[in-house]
Amino acid sequence: MSIPKSLHNKLVTAEEAVSVVESGDRVYIHSGCAEPERLVRALIQRRHELRDVEIVHLLTLGNADYVLPEMEPHFRHNAFFIGANVREAVNSGRADFTPIFLSEISSLFVSGQLPIDVCLIQVSPPDPYGYCSLGVAVECTKTAAEYARTVIAEINPRMPRVHGDSFIHLSKIDMLVESDAALLELPQSPVTAGQMRIGKHVASLIEDGSTLQMGIGGIPDSVWSFLGGHHNLGVHTEMFSDRIIPLIEAGVINGECKTIHPGKVVASFVLGTKRLFEFINNNPAIEFHPSAHVNDPFVISQNARMVAINSALQIDLTGQVCADSMGNYLYSGIGGQIDFIRGAARSCGGKPIIAMPSTAKDGAVSRIVPNLYPGSGVVTSRGDVHYVVTEYGVAYLHGKNIRERAKALIEIAHPKFQNALNEFACKHNYLLSRDSTVTR
Repeated sequence: MSIPKSLHNKLVTAEEAVSVVESGDRVYIHSGCAEPERLVRALIQRRHELRDVEIVHLLTLGNADYVLPEMEPHFRHNAFFIGANVREAVNSGRADFTPIFLSEISSLFVSGQLPIDVCLIQVSPPDPYGYCSLGVAVECTKTAAEYARTVIAEINPRMPRVHGDSFIHLSKIDMLVESDAALLELPQSPVTAGQMRIGKHVASLIEDGSTLQMGIGGIPDSVWSFLGGHHNLGVHTEMFSDRIIPLIEAGVINGECKTIHPGKVVASFVLGTKRLFEFINNNPAIEFHPSAHVNDPFVISQNARMVAINSALQIDLTGQVCADSMGNYLYSGIGGQIDFIRGAARSCGGKPIIAMPSTAKDGAVSRIVPNLYPGSGVVTSRGDVHYVVTEYGVAYLHGKNIRERAKALIEIAHPKFQNALNEFACKHNYLLSRDSTVTR
């Protein structure tokens, strides 16, 4: 690994690096597949020397032993997005959750509202000019590193060098820890028949020349699979997965019609496998930028025909969308849903889409409900919703009254729940009896 001799004094062990963390500090950890596991493990090993260290981050895929019950006196996690590795701790009260738009997290560091004492990152080796890439995850980490008191980096030749606003100079890193560990990966999951039906409906709404935002999972994966016959698509999204690669290689995604960052696939991080990491490495078609830029609704709206595809846990008959919790049980976070829903809504020819299965728990409950479960958070308001898609079709809600909304949503609910939804809608005067939809 090529590190200038003048900077060899910054090379330390992981244990030496994290020795700078003091009780009461706030420590930021690089997100997703970029998590610097070696540094995290070393920090956890110091637990008996530390008290009240706050650990903040977005979704991470690796070790999160700092949220175990026995860690309570030593560490407390504050999640900007709740991943599976910290979900139980958040709901048990051992960790905190800060609901905030992804586009606005960085402003907490810039303003000093949430100062970062120590920032733990993982970067690529430096180029000849001394710049290291933040690789697979730029998101809010670049800003956190810029405003942190101390920056500690695992420097890893397996980390790809990604174009865009994704670099940090060696001079801005206080300590370097050499690593050759494989990056964390998130393999693709199988796509179900129901997800394929949803994907087909969503794909029918996408016009040639559109710019797309979508995340990962069965529904986004199914949408990608129906886009092979489209032309001149662009991508401006907070993140993407391996599924995007075939469409870029086939020329379906070329960015030629994009009105901002033309010709570039723009994102702030990826969640995927080694194949994806190798694909984005030094690829001039790919640009990563901080979330404050990628998720800025004003920036998003500058893409003509912007299509934003997001998911939901529940939607009520008036159009309120819950995407972060199941009743009082906190599940994920606000993330970038509203950033992109509002950006797409203000785009010329844009389409904000909420796509979800009609049921949950193996068909036992409807996701289209009379009322959101008590305690559920409204991530996307009824005034922000445009398209809602299930495997049973597409409902368009924007500018529609409550009666029209209820009728449209019942029509795309699972047939076995339509009668109950109709009865509730009529009882509460959302529908008149003559407006009741017909059960399939």
